[in-house]
Parts: sequence; structure tokens; C-alpha cells
Amino acid sequence: MSSIEKVKGFFSSVPSEICRPGFNAAEKVISAITFVFDCVYRFLLEFAKFVILAIVIIVSCQVFGRLVLHRSIMWSEEVALLLMVWTAFIAMAIGVEKGLHIAISLFFNKFPKPVQFVIAKINTLATIFFGYILLVYGIKLATMTMGSTLPATQWPAGTAYIMMPVGGVFIIYFAVLDLLGAKKYRHLAIEGEGGTDKTDQQIIEEMRASKKAESKGELPADGINASSEGGENV
Repeated sequence: MSSIEKVKGFFSSVPSEICRPGFNAAEKVISAITFVFDCVYRFLLEFAKFVILAIVIIVSCQVFGRLVLHRSIMWSEEVALLLMVWTAFIAMAIGVEKGLHIAISLFFNKFPKPVQFVIAKINTLATIFFGYILLVYGIKLATMTMGSTLPATQWPAGTAYIMMPVGGVFIIYFAVLDLLGAKKYRHLAIEGEGGTDKTDQQIIEEMRASKKAESKGELPADGINASSEGGENV
């Protein structure tokens, strides 16, 4: 299938993706809003892949030039650093979506379920506030530094911070969906994923629990079975 056919197929599936069966008028509006965000987020994911590839190529060329050709690329370090900053802010949004940010759950798991629910909501509100800080002050920082230039590339210095408000927007987006329990309105097919509300952390915890259950089931109840199996093997 060519790229043009893929684009045509994507646009033809937009109405059915937004107006899902059982959605009322308000839910269709919410679905349309999340569809726009998810499309932009998919573009951001593909852009992040390109950025990481560019970092690898630039750094590799710099190492090869310095060690083999004994020449350095003047702008390589500056551009690689700029792209790493972009990647960091994109990764923040991905971490909020996937639930991959580090959390200490030692004491949290000992609380009753209602207390855990309240703490989780407070944590989500704190995440929204953090995204708001990135959005507001990221715009201010990028705007203030656009007048100055980077030394090697002569690009506006504000280009290093343009991903800061973008990351803040998507951190707020994913956190609000989590706070309101509105993940069902997301369009994961755009990202090439199946429709699941589980985060990666939840999937990992379920895998660990299943492995523990399997290991307990494999352990013999007493030493008789183990010794008999050992005798048969011998």
C-alpha cells in the first residue's frame, strides 16, 4: 500500500473513528477533540524517532571525524544537545501517558483503597500543575531567548525550548484524561496500538504477579515429589 493510499484510508476512517457507536453529541465533541490531540501526538512520536536517529548520526559522524579524519564538526555538539533537550520534553509526555515515571509505592500500597484513590488524584493534579508550569514558563522562556543566537549554528536560542510548552500541553492532556477517567475517548489506533486503558506499569506489575503465581505453583508441596522426580531423571 502506497503512502497516498494510506493517507486516503486514514481520512476516510476519520468519521467512524470520531463518531463511535453509542456516543451522544457531547461524547462526539470530546472524541473529536481527543482525535486532534492524538493525531498531533502521533506526529510527535514519529518526530521523536527522527530526532533520536539524528542524534545518533550526528554524534557518530563527530566521533568518526575526530578520531579518523582528525577534524571536528563545529555545530555537532550544539545540535545534538538541542535535539536531546527536545527529546527530554517529548519523553516527559510519553512517560505521563504510559505511566512510566518513577514512583515509590512502598507506603502507598499499604493504604486502604479509598486513601490510594485520593492520593492518586492528588498526584494527577500535581502532574497537571507541572504541565501548566512547563506550558506557561516554556512559552515565556522561548519568547525571551528568541532574540539571542546559538554560537555555532547561529540559530535562535529559543529553538532549544520550543518543545517545553509542547511537552506541557500533552502532559496536561494525558493527566486530565486520567483525572476524569476519559481514556475511552482516546484513539489508540492512530498510534498503532490496541484499545487498552492499562498503562505499561500496570502491565509490568501484572506480569510480575503472574510470574510469582507460576513460581509458587511450580514449587512442590513437600520433598517427596522433588525426590521422586529426581530419581526418575537419574
